[in-house]
Amino acid sequence: MSDPTPTVAVTGLRKSFGDVQAVKDVSFEVYPGEIFGLLGPNGSGKTTTLRMVLDIFRPDAGAIEVLGGALTDERKDRIGYLPEDRGLYTDAKLETVLVYLATLKGMDAAVARERLQGWLERLDLAAQREKKVQELSKGMQQKAQLIATLLHEPDLLVVDEPFSGLDPVNTRLVKDIFAEQRAAGRTIIMSTHQMYQVEALCSRIALIHRGEVVLYGGVEDIRRRFAGHAVVVEGEGSFEGLAGVVEARRRDGGWHLALQGDADPQAVLRELACRDDVTVERFEVAEASLEDIFVAVVTGGSGRPEREPAGRGSPSGGPTGAAAGGPAGDEVS
Repeated sequence: MSDPTPTVAVTGLRKSFGDVQAVKDVSFEVYPGEIFGLLGPNGSGKTTTLRMVLDIFRPDAGAIEVLGGALTDERKDRIGYLPEDRGLYTDAKLETVLVYLATLKGMDAAVARERLQGWLERLDLAAQREKKVQELSKGMQQKAQLIATLLHEPDLLVVDEPFSGLDPVNTRLVKDIFAEQRAAGRTIIMSTHQMYQVEALCSRIALIHRGEVVLYGGVEDIRRRFAGHAVVVEGEGSFEGLAGVVEARRRDGGWHLALQGDADPQAVLRELACRDDVTVERFEVAEASLEDIFVAVVTGGSGRPEREPAGRGSPSGGPTGAAAGGPAGDEVS
């Protein structure tokens, strides 16, 4: 069975701001019914990429198709965007703001108000509906922003740091909502620095670094390709400053060491054995987490795994088309 038509197809995107080349070469595809992680360190080009997908910025080169073609006004109404920086009118009442934003997406105000009641109750904001947005806590504003993203029942959700300001209870609630949206066949592109949330929610990812896609494919496939790129050590002394180790952090009474792409765990063990200032009680090759992989790739560890073959796992060529629409922003990231 052939793959379905991508909800989003991005091919060879490039974007510069003056002398700064924010995006050099970015390609990926996102499919219906999946949560896709678009990742990268600050300044990597991921936010600029998202804004080109939404037609906030126009690319200097490359092609974008969204929901089957160029991003017309009709297709823009089928997108929900949750920006990292809140975009609500702070001096207006919560219900008024959310209904108004829904009408901008083509909804009838009466329908929006009726549908809003269920969302306010589910996200524990019903008692806040008459309050001005600026009177709400950071977490409440984040939940209100999420309602604005979902109220018009979009086919594509683009969410940037969706768990910002949320406590564990509300974080779990939002994760459940995303799972429901995925089960309903909707597409979610999620950008976040919380790698454990990516592991929990995303089936595939693209990691952008210095304006280029450096990792792309299924989360579990990528973790298998990086097998042996992390070790757990217990003992006495400091386990920092080891050759081939890009990050050493304490965890559960021991040390978790993330290794460079070409580092050999046995070489790390040999170096430890030669040190007079440490005693090794346990040394175990561990499965690399996405956080380990992120750190190893971004900090310049060599030995980048090969990309997957063309198709859903690789940034191969895709359909051509124009980009379009969404809120504005001005940083290059």
